[in-house]
Amino acid sequence: MKTKFGSVILGFYLLSGWIGVAAQGVPPVGASPSSQAAPNVESIDILQQNQAQRSQSQPGNLAPTYRIVNSGTPNYSSLPALEASVLIQPKAQFPGQARSTTAGEAWRQYRNGPLTNIGGWLLIAVLLALAAMYLIKGQIKLKDSATGRLIERFTSVERLAHWTTAISFVVLALTGGTMLFGKYVLLPVFGLTLFGWLTFAFKNIHNFAGPIFTCSIIVFFIIYVKDNLPEKSDLNWFVQLGGLLSGKHVSAGKFNAGEKIMFWGALVVFGLIMSASGFVLDMLVPGLLYTRGNMQIASIVHVVAAVLAASMILGHIYLGTLGMDGAYKAMRTGYVDDAWAKEHHDLWYGDIQSGKVARNRSSDERTEIAKKANG
Repeated sequence: MKTKFGSVILGFYLLSGWIGVAAQGVPPVGASPSSQAAPNVESIDILQQNQAQRSQSQPGNLAPTYRIVNSGTPNYSSLPALEASVLIQPKAQFPGQARSTTAGEAWRQYRNGPLTNIGGWLLIAVLLALAAMYLIKGQIKLKDSATGRLIERFTSVERLAHWTTAISFVVLALTGGTMLFGKYVLLPVFGLTLFGWLTFAFKNIHNFAGPIFTCSIIVFFIIYVKDNLPEKSDLNWFVQLGGLLSGKHVSAGKFNAGEKIMFWGALVVFGLIMSASGFVLDMLVPGLLYTRGNMQIASIVHVVAAVLAASMILGHIYLGTLGMDGAYKAMRTGYVDDAWAKEHHDLWYGDIQSGKVARNRSSDERTEIAKKANG
C-alpha cells in the first residue's frame, strides 16, 4: 500500500515538473526541434541606435554620442578652427607599439616611451664611451715639439660661422633636452612650480634659437663645403678608423673623414631635418595644414634627428676640447703650429708647403695677434 502511494506521489511531481518546463518554453527531454516554440521577445541591436533612439529607450544614456566622438569622425562644430569638428583623433599605431589607440595617446606613449628611453640611453652610452676613451687613452698629444711657425687654419669669418652654429646648437640641445628628459631628472629636484616656469622659459628660448641655428648652418655649409668633399684618402681613413685602434697616424686633408661625416651627417642632414621639423612645430611653413597628426609626426622626426645629431656632436666636442691637444686653440685663434698640421692633417700641410694653399689668408697684423695668442 505504501509503495503504491509513493509511486503516485512521485508521478504527480514529475508531471508537475514537465508542465512547468513546458510553460517556460523549454522543451522536455526527447522533444523534436520542430516542436520548440520561439520566445516572444523583440530583438533590438543597441549598437545601431542613434542618440535619439537611445534617449527614448534609456533616457540619460549618451553612449551613441560618445561612440561617435571616440571614432575620430568629423561632426558639426560652430567654431571655424581647424579640426574643431574632431574632438578625439582616430586610432593610430606607431612602429613598435603593440596595439592601436587614439592618435594623441599613441603619440604620447611613443614620445614618453621609446623615444625618451632609447634616446636617453643612447646619449648616456656616448658619454660613457667618451669618458672611457679619455681615461684609457688620455689626451692626444703632439709627438714632435712645436716649431713656432703658424698656419692660418680658420679665418675670422669661418670661426664666426662655426661658433654661431656651435653656440646655437648647444642652446637648443640644453633647452630641448630639458623639455624631453627634464621631468625625469629635474622635476623631482626642482618641484612642479619651478620646473614649469623653467620649461616655459626654455620653450621660448628654443623657438627663437632655432631660426638662428638654421641660418648659421646655411652659412656654414657655403663656407666649408669645398673642404668637405669626399676624397680617396677618406676611404683609407675609414678602413683604419682614423688610427683609433692602432694608434698610428692616418693621412688626411684639411678635414679627415670623421670630420666630413660630422659635416654631412650631423650638420647638413640632421641639421636640416631638425630645422624643417622645427619650423613645422613653430607653424612657420606657409600653406601647410597644422593638424594634430602633422604636428605629432613633426615632433617625432624632430626628436629622432636631434638625439642622433647630439650623439655625433658629443664626439666632436670631446675631440675639439679634451680629446686632442691644440684643437680648441685652432678654432679659438684660427692658427695651428706646423707640427700640429703635419701630424694630424699631413695632406693639407703638404699643399701648404707646395704653395697650393696659402699659409696665411689674413693680414700680417692678424697673424702677429695670433702668434701672441698661441704663446
